[in-house]
Amino acid sequence: MSETTTAPRPPEPDFSAITAEELRAYRDAENAFRASDAARAILGEPDPGAVIAWHEVALPGRDLPVRAYRPSLTGDGGSAPRTGLPLVVHVHGGGFVGTAAQCDWTNSHLAARLPALVVSVEHRLLAPDTPLADAADDGWDVLDHLVRHAEEWGVDPSRTAVFGESCGALISALSAVRARESGVDLKAQVLVNPAVDVTEAMSDHPSIAEYAYSPTPALPQLQLMRRLAVPAGGDASAVSPLYAGNLGGLAPALVVVPTQDALADHGRRFAERLRACGTPVQLTEYPGARHAFLTLPGLEPQATAAQAEILAFLRAALAK
Repeated sequence: MSETTTAPRPPEPDFSAITAEELRAYRDAENAFRASDAARAILGEPDPGAVIAWHEVALPGRDLPVRAYRPSLTGDGGSAPRTGLPLVVHVHGGGFVGTAAQCDWTNSHLAARLPALVVSVEHRLLAPDTPLADAADDGWDVLDHLVRHAEEWGVDPSRTAVFGESCGALISALSAVRARESGVDLKAQVLVNPAVDVTEAMSDHPSIAEYAYSPTPALPQLQLMRRLAVPAGGDASAVSPLYAGNLGGLAPALVVVPTQDALADHGRRFAERLRACGTPVQLTEYPGARHAFLTLPGLEPQATAAQAEILAFLRAALAK
């Protein structure tokens, strides 16, 4: 995986009628833009105190790219042979589009300032032949691999958190449940503008009706995500954290909700369910902020405040 210095942003397609071939072409062009220097004015500049590098992780039946952010010793991007760092496993948003590189701003700042090793999962993107269950497996398998190979990665597995945005928050929430079931002791989960419902009721939440086409046409994208997420006849509730049978005993959660977002009620309802099941949860709403605001510091002023809140939450949760 490598970034290009310049890449034009493609026009947004008609998500309600997009073909599989058009989807592949769109996401390739869009991801090239998101990973380019041209996008930095929108996506933010990485923290110079972090070293950023792509790696391949050997997982069962596949090798998967991950983007690792490690604090430098000098603050100028030099190598950083630190060990015993806390670990944050991150999953980017987008679902059928997106790349770890779009999150360099926040992930590099977390790595430099916690300090921690932040590993962002370049999961398989949703497509007609790639359901959400595959992406969820990628998120969990990377987390499990890193914890089991903690010494190799220079991390302290007893100080591990998951962090995701939008569809990535869904994957992170599912990983938190699997961690509890597998005996992995997560210390925190951070879920930003989470999508937690891909059942037929996904669009029944009031915020989706309110923000279906304003400030952006969110509804067609969410409908496409749902069509790709669960094959015909599949069990949508199995990949919808909102309907998990037991949300008790999970890592303490920070749920970040931008209010001008079609998915705002997904986050609110999930926080309610976590709280009702006895899992500690902190719900913070950012009035007027839009979906994916954390990845758009060049456009969304509240991104900086949200980043600072996430940093403080993780610093407390991952302290020795």
